[in-house]
Amino acid sequence: MTDIDHMTTNPFDDDKLHEECGVFGIFGHKEAAAHVALGLHALQHRGQEACGIFSYDGQQFHSHKAMGLVGDNFSDGAVMDQLKGDCSIGHVRYATTGGTVLRNVQPLFAEFEFGGFAIAHNGNLTNTQAVRRTLVRRGCIFQSDMDTEIIVHLVAVSLYATVEDRLIDALRQIEGAYSLVAMTKDTMIGVRDPNGVRPLALGKLDDGTYILASESCAFDIIGAEFVRDVDPGEVVIINKEGVKSIKPFGQTPSRFCVFEYIYFARPDSQIENRSVYEVRKAIGAELARESGVDADMVVPVPDSGVPSSIGYAAEAGIAFELGIIRNHYVGRTFIEPTQDIRHLGVRLKHNANIPSVKGKRIILVDDSIVRGTTSKKIVDMMRQAGAAEVHMRISSPPTAWPCFYGIDTPKREKLLAGQHTIEEMAEIIGADSLAFISIDGMYRAVGEAKRNDDNPQFCDACFTGEYPTRLVDHDDEVAEERQPTLPLLAEQGK
Repeated sequence: MTDIDHMTTNPFDDDKLHEECGVFGIFGHKEAAAHVALGLHALQHRGQEACGIFSYDGQQFHSHKAMGLVGDNFSDGAVMDQLKGDCSIGHVRYATTGGTVLRNVQPLFAEFEFGGFAIAHNGNLTNTQAVRRTLVRRGCIFQSDMDTEIIVHLVAVSLYATVEDRLIDALRQIEGAYSLVAMTKDTMIGVRDPNGVRPLALGKLDDGTYILASESCAFDIIGAEFVRDVDPGEVVIINKEGVKSIKPFGQTPSRFCVFEYIYFARPDSQIENRSVYEVRKAIGAELARESGVDADMVVPVPDSGVPSSIGYAAEAGIAFELGIIRNHYVGRTFIEPTQDIRHLGVRLKHNANIPSVKGKRIILVDDSIVRGTTSKKIVDMMRQAGAAEVHMRISSPPTAWPCFYGIDTPKREKLLAGQHTIEEMAEIIGADSLAFISIDGMYRAVGEAKRNDDNPQFCDACFTGEYPTRLVDHDDEVAEERQPTLPLLAEQGK
């Protein structure tokens, strides 16, 4: 996993759990690549570092990959004209393995004896180093330093006859989280790992064209119908005959990443038969019931804190106000011109709505606290704007453990909740009070009675340290980080 310290340019960007990646594919449409570009626009929130599209025109594959945003790279008619064909897949990237260089931009492509093979991956593999060493000893030559390429090489050395069987054979040898979209000259394949950690959905246009995408919001932008989620461990094969589904990996408990509901997915997406927006409002309501406090207004930390704030305000009977205004035109690539203005910090992105805040007791609602740097600056901003009291409420449990499944998080030693109690955290960020939703409260918000400790319904490892798969590449790191373990869950009523 790439160290987040090297992946950001804004001093406050490292205080969020960064998005992973997004994938999109379409089979059998005369304007396939154009639809992929639109779909990637809708998935841009999942990765803003790089993007790429492959297409196939019946004779050869075409590609365009670049650093930066979809709109900056696929709005040129000349670029799109090169991406011919009725089958296409695409990817938006935020690096979690491999450096931020063009050779690591997906989709990846290789020529095999059966023809060309392109693949796009959302997630992270947890036994990459061991498998890579074995492949290198066999003579495989790697062109990138990211985990996805080991899948390509495992397909290459497989002795099975069909591409579907080769891919399944390859996936039996890897561990971790993956949602994949792959393309050959006559087939598109979608796969979700047996635990279903990362999302993948199947959609359909009115003309019968099938689509695969990380989130249902990508169907809306092209007027497609959301058909269903791809099941954990399911392989979906799309060709001219239609759609075929197989489940070759056996029965494994689903462990979908609960943080998709809290922060990563777009609020207008539907995942695992749940509306992301409604879940976030329900989280806010649970948070209000668990940790209510007398106040004059509920203020979201934009934009991710808005739905939970709405739910909190409605449940608490307190006014919802935009006490913080976000500048949407400052992105991750903004470079501060001099060291002298670094003290401005979060004001580059957020500014207090002083007339609304002055003299008021406010409740700030945000989705998470990672390092605490942004929370501290926002609390300070509210005080400078004249707020009488500043209470902070977080719509996730304390983030105390790193993620190894495709989310770029700091190590435990740099996570505020990994090193401090909640009372200490409140003092550090300068809030009058601080509370997080409890583990069971979070589960109630997604429709469960409580967390099943023997067999958790979701992957919640960033809160509990209970990882759903082996962490072959990270076992030593995790063992070291388990000392000491702070009683944060006990503090939250777990």
